[in-house]
Amino acid sequence: MVILRSREIRAMEIVEIQKKLDELKAEYSKNISKNAAAGVYDNPGKIKELKKTIARVLTIINEKTKEN
Repeated sequence: MVILRSREIRAMEIVEIQKKLDELKAEYSKNISKNAAAGVYDNPGKIKELKKTIARVLTIINEKTKEN
């Protein structure tokens, strides 16, 4: 999954943003469960970046809903 930047997210429609958010959450949960089962973090930087991207997407969704 490519990490999304704020300007890329803002250019999308709400429906597209929701789909990306679902994909990000699925990938995040997959990485967390895989790491919990193995006991060793394969790539901790990726998990951190996924969390930041999810937070960024949620923030932009909140901004867009408040505008309307």
